[in-house]
Amino acid sequence: MVGSHQSSQQEKAEYFKQLHEHKGIFIIPNAWDAGSAKILERLGFAAVATTSAGLAFSLAKPDAMRAITREENFANAKSIVDATTLPVSADLENGYGDDPEICAETILLAAQQDLVGCTLEDATGISNDPIYDFDLSVKRVAAAAKAAKSLDFPFMLTARAENYLYGKPDLKDTIKRLEAFAAAGADVLYAPGLKTKNEIETIVKAVAPKPLNFLFGLTDETITLTELEDIGVRRISIGSSLARAAYGAFIDAAKEIRDKGTFTFAKHATSYGELNKLFS
Repeated sequence: MVGSHQSSQQEKAEYFKQLHEHKGIFIIPNAWDAGSAKILERLGFAAVATTSAGLAFSLAKPDAMRAITREENFANAKSIVDATTLPVSADLENGYGDDPEICAETILLAAQQDLVGCTLEDATGISNDPIYDFDLSVKRVAAAAKAAKSLDFPFMLTARAENYLYGKPDLKDTIKRLEAFAAAGADVLYAPGLKTKNEIETIVKAVAPKPLNFLFGLTDETITLTELEDIGVRRISIGSSLARAAYGAFIDAAKEIRDKGTFTFAKHATSYGELNKLFS
């Protein structure tokens, strides 16, 4: 499904909800700033998500270590919203607080930035205790869902179970969490780091009829988009992959200048004229 143009937050929210209800799969690429979001819109994508890692790297900070403030995230998200007519869903990490009440507050503040969805993690941001305990994780999602449902437009809340990203590939616990998140009111479920088709299919069935988001670009997955669609995955995101691809090209170019004193990278760079045209 290609991009559509909406003007109001209500229209964007309704369209974003429809994307999740539409039969078939759709891709929501992750932009790290206003310029990357505008490019994704011009390339025909239907919606855009933000990336906490991409934002952190752009601010010379690490990701997933509580280094980004809620205010920094919202300023970036609002610049992305203002740069595009597409629905925007924000990566809100752990909601910027441990307490369920803070998660709820973060959802309401996100809506004030004209966002129409978000992801909320059960990761603490603390290296020696990376995952919230089960009961607190569910209470956090329930509070966020209640806040989202209080809005006068559909705000798509995606609840993330982070086990696989933090060295705990526990499928049973991940399913338990996602099922509980779905029951607590999450609209979309997400377990980044899944690797096998069997794991993905098992979770799709566990959370059905609610949609599952699958993350591409984290590992060298051999599974195809068609296979994911066939087993019922509804949404694909790519996390920080586009930001890392851009930084990778930048680093390679800078290394060429430093180590070789040559500038062949410029032959492969997008032209000044093409970029000016994209942003005109």
